[in-house]
Amino acid sequence: MIRYLYADQLLAFPKLRESMLKDRAVQFHQRLKWEVTIDANGFEQDQYDSLNPLYVIWETAAGLHGGSMRFLPTAGATMVNDFFCHLNGQSVSDDRIWETTRFCISPSAPDGNRIAALLMLAGAQLGVGLGLSHAVGVFDARMVRIYRQLGWPPEVLGTEGKGREAISAGLWEFRPELLSQLATKAGVTKEVAAHWFARAFGLERTMIAA
Repeated sequence: MIRYLYADQLLAFPKLRESMLKDRAVQFHQRLKWEVTIDANGFEQDQYDSLNPLYVIWETAAGLHGGSMRFLPTAGATMVNDFFCHLNGQSVSDDRIWETTRFCISPSAPDGNRIAALLMLAGAQLGVGLGLSHAVGVFDARMVRIYRQLGWPPEVLGTEGKGREAISAGLWEFRPELLSQLATKAGVTKEVAAHWFARAFGLERTMIAA
């Protein structure tokens, strides 16, 4: 199932939190060879994890991390503005645009493609449910195929590098009509996605978004 948890709420789920941070270390440090910080516990964390971001997490039946992504409002500090502003040529600061980062699939996930679809669906539901206009994020070349397969590619704001080494900044527009399409790709109904959101943020907000 999907959980929407702010960092301070995630502390109440230590097994989920610890497995997420360890899976991030495997994906970003070991597999992708990014220059990230790994602590003595084997956790991958950065300064943005200390800003009480909102995590969208696929939780397994055992209560462990299956996949996740992180959101922060662009009105505050964000990775895209602090490190990748040159890709867009200007900073992004808007109450209705949130940054998404740390898209991670657990190495033990039995079906990474489905979990990717579930996370994208949950992200779209978050944006629609909160009345946001867009998500902004930086992505590498390996993610382009995934976005296209899901039918929700971003508007590319700028790119540096070529081929597999390319990184880009992009905007994803939140539109209610995306939910049915992404739900089909994820193998669930849009009502299930609405239930995940309502459990975290309240039924009234979900009804308004619908």
